[in-house]
Amino acid sequence: MKLLSYEENGKPRFGALVEHRVVDFERASAAYAKLDSSVKQLPSSVELFFDEIDELDSSARKIVAKFIEDGASDASISAPLEGLKILAPIKRPPKIICVARNYAEHAKEAGLEISPIPILFARFSNTFVADGDPIVVPKVSDSVDWEGELAIIIGKDTKGRRLSKEEAMDYVYGYSVFNDVSIRDYQFRVTQYTAGKNFRASGPFGPVIVTADEVADPHKLDIKTTLNGHVMQFANTDTMIYNIPTILEHISEFIDLEAGDVIPTGTPAGVGFKRKPPVFLKHGDVITVEIPGIGILSNPVADEA
Repeated sequence: MKLLSYEENGKPRFGALVEHRVVDFERASAAYAKLDSSVKQLPSSVELFFDEIDELDSSARKIVAKFIEDGASDASISAPLEGLKILAPIKRPPKIICVARNYAEHAKEAGLEISPIPILFARFSNTFVADGDPIVVPKVSDSVDWEGELAIIIGKDTKGRRLSKEEAMDYVYGYSVFNDVSIRDYQFRVTQYTAGKNFRASGPFGPVIVTADEVADPHKLDIKTTLNGHVMQFANTDTMIYNIPTILEHISEFIDLEAGDVIPTGTPAGVGFKRKPPVFLKHGDVITVEIPGIGILSNPVADEA
């Protein structure tokens, strides 16, 4: 499945992308439950879906299968993707835990050592930017940089368990695209990343969540970042220093994972601040991150009003 959030009459809605239509889960579940008593009522928001994902995921899959079987065109429970205002796939995830310096070539270009354990930092959900919405260049800095990344979406609570690498992938619900836009002068003037990674409108995320069953191998995915059509980053997730099981094992050593958590897995080489001369995002630019099979996340850049 490809899950997304969108806006209708100023309120968030939640559904699945099927071909070029978005199936509204709340409306479709109400309609299909009359035909199949095993279909449970789905909520209008993705956050409520993840709160009860163990009970609701199978109903979501049945709805998508039924919609496809019926011809993927029922206008009473779906709408064309074109014209909808797409939101970040999850507006308020329980946690956003980012992985830093997870590609050797990126560590090398930054002049930094490879860490013996995954380096982690937190992002805040009110930094999210939906596909198509602008990244904002703040008045206090002109050092705005890009970082294209694969994001993991967690599908089960660990409930106090410390995961082993062998079981970690069972907790992955799906994947999305993330651009960990960084304000470099704020990031590097102290030893903590928090400020430089949490400016307003600095976290492009989306446009969809692709469930894990549709991704043959998340460790064999190309990541390409383009700036105004020019390729700035190109790598494959098979070159990550720490793979997904290692990342999840490490995080679960100290905190519980929860359904809906978002974990961007780090960026490859090709960021702007180490180019000669440095290249930073500016008003009028368009930055795009593409991961085939997962999605294309594209955002204009605008100065702070």
